[in-house]
Amino acid sequence: MGTVLRLQEVTKRFSGLLVNDHVSFSIDENELVGLIGPNGAGKTTLFNCISGYYAPSEGRVVFNETDITGWAPNAVCHLGLVRTFQVVRPIKQMTVLENVMIGSLCRAASIDMARQSALGVLEECGLIDKRDMLASSLTLVDCKRLEIARAWATKPRLLLLDEVMAGLTQVEMQAAVALVRRIKATGVALLIVEHVMEILVPLVDRMVVLDQGRKIAEGNPKAVLSDPYVISAYLGGELHAGS
Repeated sequence: MGTVLRLQEVTKRFSGLLVNDHVSFSIDENELVGLIGPNGAGKTTLFNCISGYYAPSEGRVVFNETDITGWAPNAVCHLGLVRTFQVVRPIKQMTVLENVMIGSLCRAASIDMARQSALGVLEECGLIDKRDMLASSLTLVDCKRLEIARAWATKPRLLLLDEVMAGLTQVEMQAAVALVRRIKATGVALLIVEHVMEILVPLVDRMVVLDQGRKIAEGNPKAVLSDPYVISAYLGGELHAGS
């Protein structure tokens, strides 16, 4: 497999506050990597540095052998790297279909092609029956599906998912896991931030742990969660990997 993303000593400071501290790791094609850490560890800031919402203070972000450090989000998206947001951001005055068509237009040559592509994504995401509803009328779980659908519609090579399962019930989380697995089955690599270890451990191929902006562990999920440093950093001594 080739490497789709490579972070090299990525560092982000805000007015002297060090949020990401020389973070380095890579993601291979069709790999699903979990990014974990306690609140304030710098996970979302790192997502922002990768996807172009922030320019790193130091270091490099290399995607598909192209140095995209400091690129604008739209340029990063067109290259094939896209992210969702922890706080869902549908365009409320547009329909579900129109929201996803915005993603499809990243690749489609016409409105009709974008519509057909978006309909296919909505079918995969379980939203096809709600295609004509305004996004403002959706429940939380459907808003999260819409967030994923709009990003997936851009036909990415790498999809960054920021806590797409937060606030969901166990049944809804299992449905979200199934959707993530369907996306991976199409050949998309994923980097996913989640806090529910019982969901994350059996889902990901590898896990990266941040604490106070630094990478403190990386590797097999169960091995990582057995690391005393990870246990101490993450839950002060209690971290359950599940089965």
